[in-house]
Amino acid sequence: MSWLPEDWAHPLRVPLTATSHLRPIRAADVDLDMLAVMGSRERLWSLYGEAWGWPPATMTRAQDEEDLQRHADEMVTHDSFNYAVLDDAETVLIGCVYIDPTTPDDEADAEISWWVRDEYVGREVEAALDAFVPRWIETDWPLRRPRFGPPSGSRG
Repeated sequence: MSWLPEDWAHPLRVPLTATSHLRPIRAADVDLDMLAVMGSRERLWSLYGEAWGWPPATMTRAQDEEDLQRHADEMVTHDSFNYAVLDDAETVLIGCVYIDPTTPDDEADAEISWWVRDEYVGREVEAALDAFVPRWIETDWPLRRPRFGPPSGSRG
């Protein structure tokens, strides 16, 4: 049984602030993603390293592009979701939002986490994302018991 209803369609573009939005990440976002991830790598490792082994210190562009394609493919099949947080012109990747299923024996039905680049920490867009994500999940996603915060397990 799927963790989401079979007929459910995930959002394709979601406004965040007057100058930013979320949309499913694509392999074509690799150059924007590399700048964001590697520029904030130490903090991201503190959040995701233990659970996901990500981001590796030596991540190459090809590895990142492959990872982004995997995310894009998983969104098509509703296995998991990675939304890019972008400026309206889509010239800067500000951060990401992850929506992942949990294991069948877990009390939660999804793990939700997000991050912004180091230069956005403590700024308006981070505060907007922090307020937005739980509300968005509650109103737009068919989840009953989401868990918010850094991931507790590995990704498949």
